[in-house]
Amino acid sequence: MLGKLYKTLGVFIIFAFSACTDLSENLYDRITTENFFQTKEDIIRACMVSYDHCFWSIQCGEGAIQRLQESTADQIVTLNRQGHWNLNEVYRLGQHQWSPEDSHVYTAYNEKFKGVTYCNAALNDLEKIDPVDYGMPQEQFDGLKIGLKTQRAWCYLSLFDMYRNIPLAYSLSEMTETQVSPQETFSYIEKELLDAIPLLPKKQALGGNGINQMEWTQAGAAALLVRLYLNAEKYIGEPRYKECAEYCQKIINGEYGPYTLADRWDAPFDWNNDTCDELIYAFTGTFSGSHWHYSNRYNLWVAPFRAHDYFGFTDWGWLNPCWALTPGLDLNGKEYTFQLGKPVRKFMEYPEDYRLKKYRNLGDSKREGMMLFGYLDYEKGGEKLRVKDDGERWELYLRDQVGLFEGRMPEQSPSDEWNGKTNPMISDWNHADQNSGWCAIKYPLYKNEDVGKIEADFAEIRLAEIYYSLAECKLREGNVTDAGRLLNTVRKRNYPQESWSKNLYVPEGTARLDMDEMLDEWGREFLFELRRRTDLIRFNKFCEGEWWDKKPDQSKHLEIFPIPATVLRANPQLKQNPGYPDIER
Repeated sequence: MLGKLYKTLGVFIIFAFSACTDLSENLYDRITTENFFQTKEDIIRACMVSYDHCFWSIQCGEGAIQRLQESTADQIVTLNRQGHWNLNEVYRLGQHQWSPEDSHVYTAYNEKFKGVTYCNAALNDLEKIDPVDYGMPQEQFDGLKIGLKTQRAWCYLSLFDMYRNIPLAYSLSEMTETQVSPQETFSYIEKELLDAIPLLPKKQALGGNGINQMEWTQAGAAALLVRLYLNAEKYIGEPRYKECAEYCQKIINGEYGPYTLADRWDAPFDWNNDTCDELIYAFTGTFSGSHWHYSNRYNLWVAPFRAHDYFGFTDWGWLNPCWALTPGLDLNGKEYTFQLGKPVRKFMEYPEDYRLKKYRNLGDSKREGMMLFGYLDYEKGGEKLRVKDDGERWELYLRDQVGLFEGRMPEQSPSDEWNGKTNPMISDWNHADQNSGWCAIKYPLYKNEDVGKIEADFAEIRLAEIYYSLAECKLREGNVTDAGRLLNTVRKRNYPQESWSKNLYVPEGTARLDMDEMLDEWGREFLFELRRRTDLIRFNKFCEGEWWDKKPDQSKHLEIFPIPATVLRANPQLKQNPGYPDIER
């Protein structure tokens, strides 16, 4: 039966155990739960394997989750920069032309199900031991178990969102033979979280989480319910906005512990965000330990190759311009007329937004701004320099455009002569260079000497998400005023107080807040936080919408991904998702 589970889920788990070096006293022909655990710390470490894997999964396999959640959407793009990132599969993701054979489709499925299996394996081990034998309080032991179940629900929610028709493994020995209906998966996740909330620890005071950042709390489980209910109309065809609003209000009211919005936009992402009361759930990161969100597949792939000198962070060598913001201007400098995408233009609708400033390190683990654009000036050895392309052929000038600009001046277009040649006036994925697209730096890249370099935790759930979810629920029921007030409770930190006090930055009341602006606000506040695809789908824009280098789709079956071909071949009982071709088995 266990073998069937691995075939069903498409995962292969490798367990690593430490061995006793004194073989003269005890010899074992195998390692069991009973002889592996020697102290309560061993128990905790075994449980943490699943948490660390789930943390790792956010950037697994050349950024599979980012690519499925962001590259398929309207704000983030990976470009063929004259041979850099010339990947046909990545291009097809942006065009919504993925297939069951694609590596990213398989990797995301596989690694999330590995998370499920790690949780189940740890739960299976805990069932075999008595915490009293290890000096562990029963309350702490029970907390580990319910935390693992919540982590498993987190994995399932991601799988449910991306693939919808999935099998369920309730334990290592109890599982479904094939996929279950979306309603059954929804009900299972819902019940797991409802059961978990009263059993999980509750944050007691402000001043940081007060609990290990990777430990699930009542508010964390409630926030997962918010995500489930907010998207229920897409998941199961049944709107659950009322329940979503109910749990949002409970979290905001402090029923599950005290949380509060940060007074700076960047505080939830800063090096000391373990003390930030906006964070509801985070994966712990540190320079000397796990820091998967700073890996080569995520936040080190957000800036030009040679921008390490601009940041003053050279410990890990060059960076990589894999992720750029989709352009808002055509090659003639005119704004595109389509509504979606254009994140820079959307930010510029509120021009005093602090996030629009150019990112600069100020020293002492402080920064300003979120964007990289224009020339990137810096000093090195007393010399004033500018960031160049990887071959040092020209100074980079980052534009809100995509094209073959090379060394041309800011006011020039690709068709203007430079270095004895002109380039075509084509703006698409395959015609780009290292000047193409602004970059967004959400997690700071502090200087080598700063104590805060690579110390930020990964902010998986923020209180701002709860405010925005409640605002959307209010807006959907026609309560524009309350929706605007909720948004502005978060938004006011993004602007100078003197400007805000003049009431320049509304939407509030009937000023301009509608569903289009609500979607834009989700995009501004949660830029590159691995959720844009889900938001577009909920607003019926993912398939129907048009944005840069992407036309509307012909079918809505693309709102979910195909079951990977490798998984289907491993288990003939699984069925391909509707709208996708089956494979030869």
